[in-house]
Amino acid sequence: MLGEYFRLALIAALGILLIAAAITDLRARIISNRLNLGVAALAPLWWIACGLPLWPGMAVQLLVGLLVFVLFAALFAFGMMGGGDVKLLGALALWFPWQAVLTLLTLMAILGGAVTIVTVIHHRLRRKQGPPEIPYGVAISIAALWLLGERYLNQFA
Repeated sequence: MLGEYFRLALIAALGILLIAAAITDLRARIISNRLNLGVAALAPLWWIACGLPLWPGMAVQLLVGLLVFVLFAALFAFGMMGGGDVKLLGALALWFPWQAVLTLLTLMAILGGAVTIVTVIHHRLRRKQGPPEIPYGVAISIAALWLLGERYLNQFA
């Protein structure tokens, strides 16, 4: 029973961090390193709380996190992603099995398209100069919150 409360507390903490990431990215186009570090630092506690074995379980989670980070760091190098977004995705990949990470990335892409359209329209209506800065952390956070809800909080899943 205590283990279940601990897992729920970790999910709640991740949810709070994701909401904070969305809000700060929307307001200032920044996702802080501290926030990303918090998401990453809680992942090993999640693994332990879920009884994930060191090998291959935790090793696979680290590999998935690294692969996601490297893939999106390459997009950052081409100016297609923000640095905070890349770090947030890498940290979130530590939380979910690789199959769920694929779902996360798919949801993020769909939601990211919607966020981009809304941002471009807002940018043009305000007649702002230069290209709009897309708060992609909003899409990442919503996708991760959706996945958390479906994966861990939906008793019918």
